[in-house]
Amino acid sequence: MRIAVPKEHTPLDRRVAMSPQAIKRLDSDEIQFVVESGAGLGASFTDDEYRDAGAQIAGDPQSLFEGADVVMKVNGPVLREDGTDELELIPAGALFIAQMRPHENAEVLKRLADRGVTSFSMELMPRTTLAQRMDCLSAFSTVAGYMAVIRGAQAASKFFPMLTTAAGTIPPANVFVIGAGVAGLQAIATARRLGAVVEGFDIRPETKEQVQSLGATFVEWEHATEDMQTEGGYAKEVSADEEQRERDLLAAHIAKSDVVITTALVPGRPAPKLISEDMVKGMRPGSVIVDLAAETGGNCELTVKGENVERHGVLILGQTDLAASLPVHGSLMYSRILSVLLQHVLDSDGKLVIDLDDEITTAIAVTHDGNVRYQQ
Repeated sequence: MRIAVPKEHTPLDRRVAMSPQAIKRLDSDEIQFVVESGAGLGASFTDDEYRDAGAQIAGDPQSLFEGADVVMKVNGPVLREDGTDELELIPAGALFIAQMRPHENAEVLKRLADRGVTSFSMELMPRTTLAQRMDCLSAFSTVAGYMAVIRGAQAASKFFPMLTTAAGTIPPANVFVIGAGVAGLQAIATARRLGAVVEGFDIRPETKEQVQSLGATFVEWEHATEDMQTEGGYAKEVSADEEQRERDLLAAHIAKSDVVITTALVPGRPAPKLISEDMVKGMRPGSVIVDLAAETGGNCELTVKGENVERHGVLILGQTDLAASLPVHGSLMYSRILSVLLQHVLDSDGKLVIDLDDEITTAIAVTHDGNVRYQQ
């Protein structure tokens, strides 16, 4: 089996799908890895390290993709700066594995299906015990939550911890984290480590204990019910009236916060608007909002995707690269995830098996046998 690992050409993403360490663990007589030259440099992995792990190095995309049975990427196929269309290079009948963003890329899925490529979209991994070790969203949300606090602290006009100085005692910053999923909990933990006073909010009552266990205060919503969570573990989308009541609760806590971090997402849908322009006006000048939902429209009405903007004296960070901003550890985590997935779809003889009766395969397979399987 020949497995190709291309270099990522998505802007601001320096991760790589497989690390030398992961390749060394998987390399065998049955599996041969081919890595594009320079693919790992953004994550501090050299071509020589890949060679030492047993991989071949391909100097150009044509020789990389040629004859590949499996192609592993972090992001979906792209049109490279030199005009190379990665999608057209994936061999017919091959398995393509990446974060496909299928709800945004219907045309890409159609082209893959037309070429007879089976493709796995890693974001669709079910949140079950069996699939836990293959959950890339949780891995990258950990990175995003951590980096949201780091960038928020950099942009803030205050120290995070309480400090005793010759000029007197400096009180700690107030940080408010909206959403207590993986990213939110990591943000809470990181802000607490930096010494901030932290509040956390989520519409799911069951997250209260998790927030409090990290040393933060849980902001309770009286309209929260036990059925606010989907089977996949995400917060459910609420009605317009419920969303307005939620905003009314959040307004007072946002107004007193120095840094607000929003992480509220609904899979496959635009992000809920939880912070209005009036709420931003109510914040102190110099305050910061870090919007982790910027990619899907933002939790703040004033967020601009991919940009940092100042509105009413408040800096709003709409950066979309947070999950990719620690390329070494991000690549190492993703490599482990793909390693587990690869072992899951190989039989005892090392042959690739696409079993659509398998709960993991059927959940993540978005194209197969000439058909688009993904339904939004």
